[in-house]
Amino acid sequence: MASAAGTSTSPGSQTSLRVRNSLRIVDAVRTFGAITQVELAAATGLSPATVSNIVKQLEADGRLVTSATTRSGRRAQQVSLARTSALGFGVHIGPRTLDAYLGDASHTVQHSRHLPLPHEHRYDTTLDRVALLAGEASEEVGASLDDVAAIGVALPDVLAAQLTAGSLPGWEDVDVVQTLSQRLDRPVTLERQADAGAVAEYRFGALRGAEVALLVRVGDGVEAALLVNGRPHRGRSPAVGALGHVQVDPGGAMCRCGARGCLNTLLSAVALADLLRLSHGPMGLRQIVQACRHGDAGCRQVVQDGAAALGRVVANTAMVLGPDRIVVSGELAETGEVLLGPVREALAARTLLGDVDDLLVLPQLGRDAEAMGVAALALERRTP
Repeated sequence: MASAAGTSTSPGSQTSLRVRNSLRIVDAVRTFGAITQVELAAATGLSPATVSNIVKQLEADGRLVTSATTRSGRRAQQVSLARTSALGFGVHIGPRTLDAYLGDASHTVQHSRHLPLPHEHRYDTTLDRVALLAGEASEEVGASLDDVAAIGVALPDVLAAQLTAGSLPGWEDVDVVQTLSQRLDRPVTLERQADAGAVAEYRFGALRGAEVALLVRVGDGVEAALLVNGRPHRGRSPAVGALGHVQVDPGGAMCRCGARGCLNTLLSAVALADLLRLSHGPMGLRQIVQACRHGDAGCRQVVQDGAAALGRVVANTAMVLGPDRIVVSGELAETGEVLLGPVREALAARTLLGDVDDLLVLPQLGRDAEAMGVAALALERRTP
């Protein structure tokens, strides 16, 4: 029976067309952040009149907000997503990269940026940049720094409120929480990068629904995070999650932790660069990843050798912990099967672990994961 006039939602009806156009507009605002109605018309291909009418309806529905602005000296109507809560700003700082993410509790509002950092970057200039980015990101989504309620920072090898020696040279004695709190006058949450990435994948990505989940982050070193019902297992020891310091070769090279034969002596940015120095010259982690993806035999071989050791460690860990799902993330995971193949083989060899295709899953959030996770944790922990 045909629908009553004006209520049809068949594919060619006016109602279904309006729904599709509304989704196009919301997707464009989510992609571009604060955007004028004229820019929306250009981005979606819809007429200015259609954009204006749909924006009015979406604003009445509480999905969009509008405000007056100027473009090229002329008045314009700016459109942005309606926030469902205060904003959280998360940053992931590594040896050569800074990833930033701004979002609300529902992640209706999202904004991310990825920036390179100089070798051995100074903590003061980097944290100054973080403070500037917080303001810039809030403006991009049509908000202000006053709307940012909490700041989260994800770092490698965190002990209490500081970093361990060697993670970020020159940062060892820096109290990141105090320093950044003073710059931004906001509460700051500090997390291990692996924990932050795991929380993001649990809430928004590949680990969603897993009661027990293991994330292994492989980049400048190897770190792991264990989630139980979505919460990182902290443990009493600062060594929790330090998978890169599991011994894989009792007669192996000395590790910076003071022990011999740690996994990091085979699979880390420094270890891989040392192995390739004679044949390839000096190489950074990104160069090694790119060379692997372009088929360089030497680079693929050293990563595969390290991945074989990683696979044994991950398989042994899985036998003890029995996770529902395992994600391998980080810069070296971008080499794909070069890294994941040996890990998958090691897990498959342990038949008690079950189907490896169900156990080992690909990360879904890419470079945003750590910043997303720490932003969510910062919002959760803020004082109301």
